[in-house]
Amino acid sequence: MTELVDAFIPLKGHSERVPRKNMRDFGGAPLFHTIVRTLEAAERVGSIYIDTDSEEIAESASSFSSVVVIRRRDDLIGDNVSVNLLIGAFLDRFGSQHVIQTHATNPLLTADTIDRAVAQYFADPEITSLFAVTRHQARFFTADLEAVNHDPTELLPTQQLSPLFVENSNFYIFGSDAFREQGRRITDRTVMFEMEPMEAIDIDEERDFAMARAILGVRSTVG
Repeated sequence: MTELVDAFIPLKGHSERVPRKNMRDFGGAPLFHTIVRTLEAAERVGSIYIDTDSEEIAESASSFSSVVVIRRRDDLIGDNVSVNLLIGAFLDRFGSQHVIQTHATNPLLTADTIDRAVAQYFADPEITSLFAVTRHQARFFTADLEAVNHDPTELLPTQQLSPLFVENSNFYIFGSDAFREQGRRITDRTVMFEMEPMEAIDIDEERDFAMARAILGVRSTVG
């Protein structure tokens, strides 16, 4: 029997840098509809849960028969509330054994990538979590001008440098037991799942929204 993960998507009504971000138009529908459709298309995803503090988002999400809408508790509403607290409340209520937590803000994420990541997660019984990353092979410096992954006097070609990996926020897969024990989605027995940079765009600023829309347009043309 193929093992599945349940999907958990936290969605706020308020967004500072991109106003009403989750409800902004993306490809003719609210932005968060894209990740719902992607999760519906993934073969390794079971139930889909949306946790929100927004009446507007809750009403829009109810148009999907596959989605269970969770009205966020009052004590968990606010810009500074940790996602870990939302995950904990979700697990206490629904008891999912394995979870993929994702966001509406990564609309270029594909169902195939999700399925491959879930397969990798279940392939090794020793790991208890997996998270998405983007590789960077460039010359990095700290704010104090200290070289991180290179020797400025040597100037090796960038393809020969040790790569650094950025947690790109596209998704986190974890077991509920490990989460409860450690209180975090990236556990002590974790692995990274590398994604292509264009697929991994996370909308945090207006420019990210513009770039994601542009790539979506190219995909539609090529498709």
